[in-house]
Amino acid sequence: MAWNLSSDRPIYIQLVEHIETDIISGIYKPGDKLPSVRDLAAEAAVNPNTMQKALAELESGGLLYAQRTSGRYITDDAALVNERKNTLAKEQIRSFLSKMQQLGLTAKEAADLILETIKEREVS
Repeated sequence: MAWNLSSDRPIYIQLVEHIETDIISGIYKPGDKLPSVRDLAAEAAVNPNTMQKALAELESGGLLYAQRTSGRYITDDAALVNERKNTLAKEQIRSFLSKMQQLGLTAKEAADLILETIKEREVS
Protein backbone atom coordinates (compact mmCIF):
# COMPACT_ATOMS: atom_id res chain seq x y z
CA MET A 1 0.00 0.00 0.00
CA ALA A 2 1.35 3.41 -0.96
CA TRP A 3 2.39 5.76 1.80
CA ASN A 4 0.29 8.86 2.39
CA LEU A 5 2.43 11.50 0.66
CA SER A 6 1.28 14.96 -0.33
CA SER A 7 2.41 17.34 -3.04
CA ASP A 8 2.79 20.35 -0.75
CA ARG A 9 6.32 19.42 0.43
CA PRO A 10 9.29 17.62 -1.10
CA ILE A 11 8.61 13.88 -1.34
CA TYR A 12 12.04 12.84 -0.08
CA ILE A 13 11.51 14.89 3.11
CA GLN A 14 8.20 13.10 3.68
CA LEU A 15 9.95 9.76 3.12
CA VAL A 16 12.61 10.72 5.68
CA GLU A 17 9.90 11.65 8.19
CA HIS A 18 7.96 8.44 7.54
CA ILE A 19 10.96 6.15 8.00
CA GLU A 20 12.22 8.18 10.96
CA THR A 21 8.81 7.79 12.63
CA ASP A 22 8.93 4.05 11.97
CA ILE A 23 12.34 3.94 13.67
CA ILE A 24 11.51 6.01 16.74
CA SER A 25 8.14 4.31 17.24
CA GLY A 26 9.81 0.90 17.24
CA ILE A 27 8.40 -0.49 13.99
CA TYR A 28 12.05 -0.87 12.99
CA LYS A 29 14.16 -2.02 15.93
CA PRO A 30 17.82 -1.16 16.53
CA GLY A 31 19.98 -3.31 14.31
CA ASP A 32 17.11 -4.30 11.99
CA LYS A 33 17.90 -4.54 8.30
CA LEU A 34 15.82 -2.22 6.14
CA PRO A 35 14.14 -3.53 3.02
CA SER A 36 16.01 -2.71 -0.19
CA VAL A 37 15.72 0.70 -1.82
CA ARG A 38 13.62 -0.83 -4.59
CA ASP A 39 11.28 -2.58 -2.15
CA LEU A 40 10.80 0.56 -0.05
CA ALA A 41 10.28 2.66 -3.19
CA ALA A 42 7.66 0.21 -4.46
CA GLU A 43 5.91 0.22 -1.08
CA ALA A 44 5.87 4.03 -1.01
CA ALA A 45 5.04 4.27 -4.73
CA VAL A 46 7.98 6.58 -5.43
CA ASN A 47 11.00 6.57 -7.71
CA PRO A 48 13.92 4.53 -6.28
CA ASN A 49 16.20 7.56 -6.72
CA THR A 50 13.92 9.57 -4.44
CA MET A 51 13.97 6.80 -1.84
CA GLN A 52 17.77 6.60 -2.16
CA LYS A 53 18.00 10.33 -1.41
CA ALA A 54 15.81 9.91 1.69
CA LEU A 55 17.86 6.98 2.97
CA ALA A 56 21.09 8.91 2.40
CA GLU A 57 19.63 11.73 4.50
CA LEU A 58 18.82 9.29 7.32
CA GLU A 59 22.34 7.87 7.08
CA SER A 60 23.87 11.33 7.39
CA GLY A 61 21.74 11.86 10.51
CA GLY A 62 23.02 8.63 12.03
CA LEU A 63 19.72 6.74 12.20
CA LEU A 64 20.84 4.33 9.47
CA TYR A 65 24.15 2.85 8.49
CA ALA A 66 25.11 0.93 5.38
CA GLN A 67 27.07 -2.26 5.18
CA ARG A 68 28.73 -2.40 1.83
CA THR A 69 27.27 -5.61 0.45
CA SER A 70 24.36 -6.36 2.72
CA GLY A 71 22.22 -3.21 2.80
CA ARG A 72 21.14 -0.64 5.34
CA TYR A 73 20.50 -1.15 9.03
CA ILE A 74 18.91 0.79 11.87
CA THR A 75 21.39 2.31 14.30
CA ASP A 76 22.07 0.49 17.57
CA ASP A 77 22.46 3.88 19.29
CA ALA A 78 19.38 3.94 21.54
CA ALA A 79 20.35 7.34 22.93
CA LEU A 80 20.31 8.86 19.43
CA VAL A 81 16.89 7.35 18.70
CA ASN A 82 15.54 8.59 22.04
CA GLU A 83 17.00 12.06 21.47
CA ARG A 84 15.33 12.24 18.05
CA LYS A 85 12.04 11.04 19.54
CA ASN A 86 12.17 13.79 22.18
CA THR A 87 13.03 16.42 19.57
CA LEU A 88 10.07 15.43 17.38
CA ALA A 89 7.76 15.30 20.41
CA LYS A 90 8.80 18.81 21.45
CA GLU A 91 8.15 20.08 17.92
CA GLN A 92 4.63 18.63 18.11
CA ILE A 93 4.08 20.21 21.53
CA ARG A 94 5.23 23.62 20.31
CA SER A 95 2.89 23.37 17.33
CA PHE A 96 0.01 22.32 19.58
CA LEU A 97 0.64 25.18 22.03
CA SER A 98 0.75 27.65 19.16
CA LYS A 99 -2.63 26.41 17.96
CA MET A 100 -4.05 26.62 21.47
CA GLN A 101 -2.77 30.19 21.75
CA GLN A 102 -4.61 30.99 18.51
CA LEU A 103 -7.76 29.72 20.23
CA GLY A 104 -7.10 32.10 23.12
CA LEU A 105 -5.90 29.50 25.62
CA THR A 106 -2.86 29.90 27.84
CA ALA A 107 -0.32 27.10 28.12
CA LYS A 108 -1.71 26.25 31.58
CA GLU A 109 -5.28 26.10 30.25
CA ALA A 110 -4.13 23.82 27.44
CA ALA A 111 -2.23 21.62 29.92
CA ASP A 112 -5.33 21.41 32.13
CA LEU A 113 -7.41 20.34 29.13
CA ILE A 114 -4.83 17.70 28.26
CA LEU A 115 -4.97 16.28 31.80
CA GLU A 116 -8.76 16.32 31.71
CA THR A 117 -8.78 14.49 28.38
CA ILE A 118 -6.31 11.89 29.66
CA LYS A 119 -8.56 11.23 32.65
CA GLU A 120 -11.56 10.84 30.33
CA ARG A 121 -9.67 8.34 28.19
CA GLU A 122 -8.66 6.32 31.25
CA VAL A 123 -12.31 6.03 32.33
CA SER A 124 -13.56 4.89 28.93
